[in-house]
Amino acid sequence: KHFVGVISVALTVFAAVTSSCNPQGDFNLPVFMTSGDFTIGGIFPLHYRVELPPTDYIKRPLAAQCQWFDPRAFRWALTMTLAVEEINNRKDLLPNHTLAYSIFDSCATPVTAQKAVLSVLNGQDVVQSVICSGASTLLGLIGESGSSQSIVVSRTLEPFRIPMISYFSTCSCLSDRKQFPTFFRVVPNDDYQVKAIAQLLKRFDWTWVGVVTEDHDYGRFALQGLKREIENTDICLAYHEMIPKDYTQEQVLKILKVMKESSAKVVVVFSGEGEFYPFLREFVTQNITGIQWIASEAWVTASILAETYPFLDGTIGFAIRQGHIPGLLNYLKTVTPERYPSNPQVQELWEALYGCSPSTSSLKSHLPSCTGKETLRQEHSAYMNTSSPRVTYNVYKAVYAFAHSLHNLIHCKPGNGPFENFSCANLNNVFPWQLQHYLQEISFSVSGENVNFDVKGDSIPSYDLINWQRHANGDIQFVKVGLYDGAQQTGRELLIVEQAIMWSHQQNKVPVSVCSNSCTPGFRKAVRRGQPLCCFDCIPCDIGKISNQTDCLSCPEDYWSNVNGTICVPKVVEFLSHDAMGITLTLIAVVGAFLTVTVLVIFLYNRGTPIVRVNNSELSFFILMSLTLCFLCALVFIGEPTSWSCMLRHTAFSITFSLCISCILGKTLVVLAAFTATRPGNNIMKWLGPTQQRIIIFCCTLVQVVICTAWLTISPPFPYRNTKYQQSKIILDCSVGSDLAFWCVLGYIGLLACVCFFLAFLARKLPGNFNAAKYITFSMLIFCAVWLAFVPAYVSSPGKFTTAVEIFAILASSFALLFCLFTPKCYIILLKPEKNTKQHLMGKFTK
Repeated sequence: KHFVGVISVALTVFAAVTSSCNPQGDFNLPVFMTSGDFTIGGIFPLHYRVELPPTDYIKRPLAAQCQWFDPRAFRWALTMTLAVEEINNRKDLLPNHTLAYSIFDSCATPVTAQKAVLSVLNGQDVVQSVICSGASTLLGLIGESGSSQSIVVSRTLEPFRIPMISYFSTCSCLSDRKQFPTFFRVVPNDDYQVKAIAQLLKRFDWTWVGVVTEDHDYGRFALQGLKREIENTDICLAYHEMIPKDYTQEQVLKILKVMKESSAKVVVVFSGEGEFYPFLREFVTQNITGIQWIASEAWVTASILAETYPFLDGTIGFAIRQGHIPGLLNYLKTVTPERYPSNPQVQELWEALYGCSPSTSSLKSHLPSCTGKETLRQEHSAYMNTSSPRVTYNVYKAVYAFAHSLHNLIHCKPGNGPFENFSCANLNNVFPWQLQHYLQEISFSVSGENVNFDVKGDSIPSYDLINWQRHANGDIQFVKVGLYDGAQQTGRELLIVEQAIMWSHQQNKVPVSVCSNSCTPGFRKAVRRGQPLCCFDCIPCDIGKISNQTDCLSCPEDYWSNVNGTICVPKVVEFLSHDAMGITLTLIAVVGAFLTVTVLVIFLYNRGTPIVRVNNSELSFFILMSLTLCFLCALVFIGEPTSWSCMLRHTAFSITFSLCISCILGKTLVVLAAFTATRPGNNIMKWLGPTQQRIIIFCCTLVQVVICTAWLTISPPFPYRNTKYQQSKIILDCSVGSDLAFWCVLGYIGLLACVCFFLAFLARKLPGNFNAAKYITFSMLIFCAVWLAFVPAYVSSPGKFTTAVEIFAILASSFALLFCLFTPKCYIILLKPEKNTKQHLMGKFTK
């Protein structure tokens, strides 16, 4: 008995199952639907958002409610129906075949979009179907607007290998053919949009920007792309905020607080208009001013936002290319509640446009009633704006892409087909993957634009730069002020007509958005610790550097910074010129030479007197002439050094001083020999006659000449620009060339002076009223002291003072020799002529 009861129950259940197919929950019905040979689906965000019902886990939750009807998206859906009707009426495209469509509402959320695509796949008569095993003949799908929705829809379609063409999903993630092998789109991916926005920020020097994104894949990938594009630039993100998926006032107020407190005046928004609209409602309540909005293509042409929120005037952003759709405006006017009395979306359109509920409406509404026959006017721009269709045009292109693919599939010639064994598709049973093959290879023209897809399913990247401008009558217009062409060479993609742009608050001046103002000339950036690179302090450049407002650059070697650190100016070239110091030394040298010549004239005039003739007057004349040359060679050291002057000054100085000291050495030997010769049997004077004296002078001088010749041959002195000793100046001096040769020259002169000093010192106490050895000893002592003091002074003196020290040593030693050797004689010749006798000089006179 029990067994019979079980069998009875089972049969009852089976009978119930086979008699009807009952859905397990609420089922989406198409917004628009037709029948035909080939069916394509369409999914559009006809509502902004979804309100999720409360869940207490006790009873089954209610279905999610779509809220805030979007007339703009409704226009997109109607464009699909218009395009299908156009194609079905054409004779040259899909002849003898018709397209059918089934359009659903995604409510701009991924969950509802997935529900919609499952509805498309299940077929149109699932509720009335006797069995539930039947599936629709869907060959392709047009959708979705949001990238997150498209990701869900594409992954749902992928197991069935059904191709999908998106008209507004721009996320770069969708170009991954491994994850989305059946996805195509007629809109550029966001990799190009973020490149365009980054170039826009650079163009107007907006280095401190805020970013607001929707909390979906579109916003996340767009943010990643923008960060990648500005990574090595001067642009920094002041903040990044996400509009929450589940809209709450508290979270939005937190975002608005960040925006209000930030100094960033340029805000980039990656969001759909549905997500952005409620955010802006809260923005109005806050006292936030001076924002320059940068719109993504998702809302840059959203008329409803432009009309509702005047503070968005001046918004600038990149929009997808516009095109021409013939007959669209008239077609939109035919969609009325009177023609579609049972379509709830048409009823909602009337409520959105007129704020009234049509008499034919079955919706419960608290709005005043109207006839539903009202005339659509141009001011309903969110719905009626067909002057520059962009997303609408993409929908139009997507429908034609499917139509041309089907056309090529239908006209496949057996034996030349693309499939196995060169076969073609069976027109009675076309598979979606076969249509995808033709879709990948498609190339056609619509409204003068060539449409095709690359290997990733993307289309040609191109944008119009749009500016929101409000006219005096209050009308808002989307004015094209530039374009971005991704096919151009790097750096030439962006073209902007700046004078055509109207910025926020009706300003013609480009807004400024920086964390720190640019450093003035002469200052450089110093990054603040813990803050982005765009936030910095300005500190003066070091001496010798100039600023390019970013960093301090060292001037070239021969240049130095000016006082303000703004430009490099030629360094001051310093050398011992005819300035005050040079003129003073020149006068001293000339005076010394004049005094020497004067003494020479006196000696020539009195050459017959004993005081001149004593100790060989010829040597005295040689000494005076060489001293004259010593004074004059100091003049060679004054003035700009040249190759010839450098070689001349050192060789002339060394040879003339060697000649002078050699003559003094000869005189010392004569004095020493003269007094020694008075001793009996001493015959030394015959070895120091005039000829021998000349030979001694010649040989001593010749040694110095040989040294100088070798010096000039091997490594001669040359002009040297010293930029190391004093960075702000170029010290132009003569480099000695060979240090060894230079110190050999000085050493040889020192050697002659020491020998002369030693011999004169030995003869200093010889008898006679005029013992020249005493004066020679004293002159050599001063000479050696001067040159010993010269060495450390020469090494340590900077710049032109090195040359001045050398001139001073030459003049001081020359004056020492002149005064010590010849002043006593001139005194006797000029003032004490009575002592100018042989007896007086020999000390043999009587008082």
